[in-house]
Amino acid sequence: MDRRLFLLLLVAGCADTSTEFKPVTGSPFPTPEPHPPRPDLPSAPPAPTSSGDASFDEWRGQFRNRALAAGLAPALLDRELAGLTPNPRVISLDSAQPEFSKPVGDYIKGTVSDDRIARGQRYRAELPFWGEVEQRFGVPRDILIAVWAMESGFGAIQGDFDVIRCMASLAFHGRRRAFAEGELIAALKIIESGEADRGRLKGSWAGAMGQTQFLPSNYLATAVDGDGDGRRDIWGSSNDALASAANLLAKGGWTRGEGWAREVIAPPGFDYSLTEGPRETPNWWAGLGLKPADGRGWSSADTMAKAMLAAPSGAEGPIFLLFPNHFAIRKYNNSTAYALGIGVLADRFAGGGPLARAWPMEIPLGIGDRIAAQTALARLGFSPGEPDGVVGVNTRTALRAWQKARGITADGYLSMDMVRRLNVEVGALSPAG
Repeated sequence: MDRRLFLLLLVAGCADTSTEFKPVTGSPFPTPEPHPPRPDLPSAPPAPTSSGDASFDEWRGQFRNRALAAGLAPALLDRELAGLTPNPRVISLDSAQPEFSKPVGDYIKGTVSDDRIARGQRYRAELPFWGEVEQRFGVPRDILIAVWAMESGFGAIQGDFDVIRCMASLAFHGRRRAFAEGELIAALKIIESGEADRGRLKGSWAGAMGQTQFLPSNYLATAVDGDGDGRRDIWGSSNDALASAANLLAKGGWTRGEGWAREVIAPPGFDYSLTEGPRETPNWWAGLGLKPADGRGWSSADTMAKAMLAAPSGAEGPIFLLFPNHFAIRKYNNSTAYALGIGVLADRFAGGGPLARAWPMEIPLGIGDRIAAQTALARLGFSPGEPDGVVGVNTRTALRAWQKARGITADGYLSMDMVRRLNVEVGALSPAG
């Protein structure tokens, strides 16, 4: 889900303040009836321990009221939020934007290592619960093993951040406050349910937990008890963790029996402006000259599925027809590179060979280069969206339109050469532009 994501996060306390009335000996006045508590008012918390940051303490008090409105018990909030402080490391990580954008090819090559393939194939053969999980959820074991490998190194690297503190820090920081507060409430609900205590809720700085790195809301909605012991233990039980990942993918739209993607070869002169465009059947794409790179035909299920063309490293790299199951993987982590890494790795676990076309040598683009390209596209009359340095769908669409208008292969791939060409063209404009 970077499931990998890509990505993605804590709160104050309160006590019961109802008053018990006792008669005063010899008092001439009748004992008053106690006033029932007002259900529409939040319980007043005891004075919380200061975190040393007045702004954080203010957020914590406000969040507490929202947590109460969400149904959390005052005693739980008193206990779990006492002494809470923001984690500057989490805030720093959330604020940082990578200076360089890692090329997709480098990402995939780092993902699909010989050691990882060997380990995955061993788990594929040895773990006893695959048949039950596949029959129940329809997700192939190879995809699940790839998720397991990518998310936690087959369960070995789950993270040791306190999820409650992480989510509180992210919520206080404010960049994704609604998301982080929602995940914080979900984490507190897990504790309240008794399924896991605070000490168990360890994970990444962004709050993802367990062997398959579930956010707290994912845990509540999709975690399952795979081994039948009455607990949903995504930390200690690989059966639970992998069955839960299968359930998440199934709920995310995984179609039983269909593939996730196929590498294809395009003919000379192919119109690459069709990438990230229409979703059509393989036969439709075959009519334009695309052929499976492995020379094999399409399965009957894939023949009926509608696929989108992707050229993640441009026309010089591997190109793929992406089936709906590719996009189900992206419900885990909404990244093309992540979903491709999962799929390519899964194919290797199943005994498939390397891609027919090698990934090209790519130069990582600095954030300044990416922003300059976006700014240039906008000045030239194309619309990449906000110049934020993130090369997403809007930027690639604008780049394809510019490339096509200039007679360049319109694959939407922002290489250093494209950055230079854009800078030259925009530099030739008059100051009035």
